[in-house]
Amino acid sequence: MSARPRLSRLAVLLAAVATFATVVVPSASAHAAPKAPRTAVLDGARLQQTRLRLDRGDPQLKRTLKDLTARADNWLPQGPWTVVDKPKPAPGGDVHDYLSQAPYWWPSQPKTADNPWGCPYVQRDGQRNPEVDTGTDRQDVEKVFDSTYDLALAWYYTGRKQYAEKAATVLRTWFLAPATRMNPNLDHGQFIPCKYDGRAIGIIDFSQSYTSVLDAIAILETGAPGWSKSDRTAMRAWNTDFRDWLENSAFGGEEGAAKNNHGTFYDMQLAALAYATGDEDLARRTVLGAESKRIDPQVAADGSQPQELTRTRSWHYSTFDLVAYTRLAAIGRHIGVNLWRYTGPDGQTLAKAVDYLLPAATGAAPWPYPELEFHRYAASDIVHAAADAGDRAAQAAVPKLETPPGGDLWTLRPAAEQLDSIAG
Repeated sequence: MSARPRLSRLAVLLAAVATFATVVVPSASAHAAPKAPRTAVLDGARLQQTRLRLDRGDPQLKRTLKDLTARADNWLPQGPWTVVDKPKPAPGGDVHDYLSQAPYWWPSQPKTADNPWGCPYVQRDGQRNPEVDTGTDRQDVEKVFDSTYDLALAWYYTGRKQYAEKAATVLRTWFLAPATRMNPNLDHGQFIPCKYDGRAIGIIDFSQSYTSVLDAIAILETGAPGWSKSDRTAMRAWNTDFRDWLENSAFGGEEGAAKNNHGTFYDMQLAALAYATGDEDLARRTVLGAESKRIDPQVAADGSQPQELTRTRSWHYSTFDLVAYTRLAAIGRHIGVNLWRYTGPDGQTLAKAVDYLLPAATGAAPWPYPELEFHRYAASDIVHAAADAGDRAAQAAVPKLETPPGGDLWTLRPAAEQLDSIAG
């Protein structure tokens, strides 16, 4: 047997250091070639470029990342949540069915042994009944939406596996595990005690935020630890079943026919699900249809949204509807439809609808319509979206926007979120 050549102590030390760096500590280049996720609302290529800028040490992005990771860190000790945990099942008796209660309906009589709900219920528009936050799935599902989005983004930008693994656990528990999964329907959304077991209007419980889950899944599918091939297959099947229910059920048809923000959000959710599950023709038809079906009747020539201005929370609903529009426009970007360029028969455009809000959004003028709880920052994301789309008035307004609670995360997740407190 031949003898190995002798090495100096320095050479041995250097070799050991190199081996440690290679085996134990990931090199910068190992985290410097991210994949662009096939997101439905977010622009995957833009996320990829943002990650590369972070890896190169962009100081402004690093400061914003602290806000995002603070949100993600807050989710780590929470959950997972499950649809089967509610005290009573949905009216059909299946604990796997999602259940929520209409937020603006209140008991009109004292609750007694013979009338435990205090029926009949009466509507108080814009006034949220605190009952809706207990005994149903509404609050838990919102935590599922928000946590998976924050955690998936935080993993993508930092590479910290605990974020991805937590997001995967949350998704598997709510949607996939046989003992805890939700059935892919919304047959019992926004029920009204003693009146309706469920309503089409309950679809908005998901449509306002579920695209965040679709984008979180797409981000995890770029190689996140804890999200397996079987998870991916099962989640795609769940989303396909949910898409089919949304498109073909009686409730889906009723919600799709809505003339206000409910109809806009329905289109946005259906288009996103279609894109995420591979039905790009349905996605394209839905986005194109929004031009004459939504923008023409919903946006006036001056950019106002008359249906939303009649509400007791007119500012909230004007910004809320534009969250759906700007996300719908983002989906259109992937399938060759530019909603920002569309002009209706009376000159309506999405840019005009955003510009109509700019005086109040920038603090230059008070909002002149009814609003029970005005939050200027509610418009921040939609103004960012319009600015990115080339609207010069919105571009000039961006520096004057009020920062939302938790920081302005637009540079890390450039898609409009619902930033103020209520929906429905």
